[in-house]
Amino acid sequence: MNRDEVQLSERQARLLHIVVQEYVQTAQPVGSQVIAQHYDLGVSPATIRNDLAALERAGLLTHPHTSAGRVPTDAGYRYYVQHLMPVAELPSAERRDIRVQFAMARQELDQWLRLSTSVLARTTQAAALATAPRTTMSHYKHLELVAIHGVKVLLILVVQEGTVKQQLLDLSQPLEQTELSRVSNELNDQLSGLTAAAMRQKLGVLTPFARQVAALVVDLMEHADQQAGGQIYRDGLMQILDAPEFAEGENVRRIVQVFEEQSLLEQVVDQYPTLDDIQVVISGDGRIAELRDISLVLARYGMIDRATGVLGVIGPLRMSYGRTMGAVRYVAELMSEMVEEMYGPHGQE
Repeated sequence: MNRDEVQLSERQARLLHIVVQEYVQTAQPVGSQVIAQHYDLGVSPATIRNDLAALERAGLLTHPHTSAGRVPTDAGYRYYVQHLMPVAELPSAERRDIRVQFAMARQELDQWLRLSTSVLARTTQAAALATAPRTTMSHYKHLELVAIHGVKVLLILVVQEGTVKQQLLDLSQPLEQTELSRVSNELNDQLSGLTAAAMRQKLGVLTPFARQVAALVVDLMEHADQQAGGQIYRDGLMQILDAPEFAEGENVRRIVQVFEEQSLLEQVVDQYPTLDDIQVVISGDGRIAELRDISLVLARYGMIDRATGVLGVIGPLRMSYGRTMGAVRYVAELMSEMVEEMYGPHGQE
């Protein structure tokens, strides 16, 4: 259906809005008598029935089996999201609580990725996913060498993308912490902001031991670059399985497949590379068969020119779209703030 071809009267638009909201809340087909009893439209139930029939002819509503009530179609949900849904954001108290949770997890990339899916799943009562931010390459930020015992030294590497790597080294001879700190400072001065490839070009200017450590750091960063963006974080599968839409075996199998198969989720993300603001994907928009009867609300977070990831919510078509979009938008804003902190404001090193 081309949305531009559908022309609804003001009352028809209100009726579609009512049917979507009632069905989202009750999971039961919505009949003209229910609408007439609970909403003052100033017209008879017969007129309401005529308008509902018109909405059905337009492909926006349907009625299951012999039920007299209507439910929204894929096209009806799309029309609602695009034209009728009120702009919604989370209440200020919820936003404040979520921000506090993220503030407590700021230093750990893995922790706040897990937190983002946990918060979204709990807030929307659906399933949530988040991809780790993808970068072209890792950028060196800071290194510490810490004496442990004898010849054993702990190397702690922090890259600007927020990842922390630790590795235990065995030296050929013991070194005092003062010497290890000197080498750490040398590397931090010489390598700050560089990629692994750029670091290789600077190995020759380093002192011998610093050069050995830098070569190891290059290997660690190159390995991290190969793995970048490969992980998808998930939460809330059990909540989504409570929805009546997924009570049957085939539907359970399909939602679990969507939630668990990384290649399928990557396909979904790749279909929407820009994700300007919030992207609502209803039944796969006719492009991804596995998403039939499933809705996704997606947003990209991060810094477009440096590192970005995707987060979102997976649920039934009967989703509270306004609240879900408000939650996804807010969490994406918090995640973007954190990515900016990793790189510095305005992409500064």
